[in-house]
Amino acid sequence: MQQDLTQGKIGSGLVRFALPLMAGNLLQQFYNVADTWIVGRFLGAEALAAVGSAYTLMVFLTSILLGLSMGSGAVFSIYYGRREEGALRCSLVISFLLIGGAALLLTAGAFAGADGILQLLQAPKEVAPLMGGYLRVVYAGIIASFLYNYFASLLRALGNSVVPLVFLGVSAVLNVVLDLVFVLVVPWGVEGAALATVIAQYVSGLGIGVYTLARFSGLRPQRRDVRWDAQIAKEIGSLSVLTCVQQSIMNFGILMVQGRVNSFGPQVMAAFAAGVKIDSFAYMPVQDFGNAFSTFTAQNYGAGKRERIEQGIRTALLWVAVFCAVISVGVYLFAPRLMGIFVAAEETEIIRIGARYLRIEGACYLGIGLLFLLYGLYRAVKRPGMSVVLTVLSLGTRVLLAYTLSALPAVGVTGIWVSVPIGWFLADAVGIAYFLRRREKLLE
Repeated sequence: MQQDLTQGKIGSGLVRFALPLMAGNLLQQFYNVADTWIVGRFLGAEALAAVGSAYTLMVFLTSILLGLSMGSGAVFSIYYGRREEGALRCSLVISFLLIGGAALLLTAGAFAGADGILQLLQAPKEVAPLMGGYLRVVYAGIIASFLYNYFASLLRALGNSVVPLVFLGVSAVLNVVLDLVFVLVVPWGVEGAALATVIAQYVSGLGIGVYTLARFSGLRPQRRDVRWDAQIAKEIGSLSVLTCVQQSIMNFGILMVQGRVNSFGPQVMAAFAAGVKIDSFAYMPVQDFGNAFSTFTAQNYGAGKRERIEQGIRTALLWVAVFCAVISVGVYLFAPRLMGIFVAAEETEIIRIGARYLRIEGACYLGIGLLFLLYGLYRAVKRPGMSVVLTVLSLGTRVLLAYTLSALPAVGVTGIWVSVPIGWFLADAVGIAYFLRRREKLLE
């Protein structure tokens, strides 16, 4: 199940490694998508708006832990490529303590600031109680999210993308079953949907942690590995913190846009909630391919194989371009039907608003596909600061244009939709130009 990405055919190796990542992310989306579908179908538009808006917040909170784990994963890949097992085990100890501490602080902060968060998101009065109830339960899953993302990043850094998929598969099925029980049978409403998500998250988080430590004895830290190494800590801090900043800025920008969406009322909120789920499914494979490309690049960077990295860049660009073209066409053509998955047929206005959102975003998926490759590349070659720059540029443009354009009566909420691809392509242009100018230095 492990792949050494410094050897063998590049194209087939990348695809084999990326496919379990794609399938795993697909299953991970079921955590909230199951909530969205069941809540939207059986609890109504206001409950759908509440859960959808809460999802945007939870993505932001967990993105902090995801970013820290992804940054540490890049360090793990580099040490693995160099075959430095002692440094790898020491980095596991340091990163686990740092990220675990961040998860505890994040959980405490989320519970303490629960009321202020609802105000920040401008939740309408008819939605706020439902959203607050959902969040107060789902915050308990932050620690589980840390455990899963940490151990999944470790296994993927070593070329194992299958095991994380297995644990996600089990927990995703469990989540759907518990959603149906806690919403339709008990019934506990939106709090039941949140509880189902939390239980499923702990199954995957604890399960993958126990498996990794039991199965890979060589990764278990020994007494001599439990120490503070300034150089290793510096590498982890540099890559993890900046990757975390990049992920957090990206999702905080989305959170700010969510606040503007909420100001247009429950119908637009519900349309956006469903549209974002479809959107994330649509471009999720290129996001995972970007993460696979990052692991490939980091392993080869550690092994000093520059030529192989350059070949990998060309291969990755081709795969992303083809996939984005196919998905863009599909989403554009079937946007109303896709909205119908989450929204009852009689909610024609919600479907109309959501379909317009999907058609605008769907036509431009190439922009986000290229951006994910750039994020993965700069993280792998120890330039996570450039990923932060691209994220600030992309999301800054998005937030600024969303608030500016949507304030124009002739444009309205469409201004929020068009701001997204503009931000993508602007960041792409800057990221590509920087790579072409600094190519020799980046890959040395």
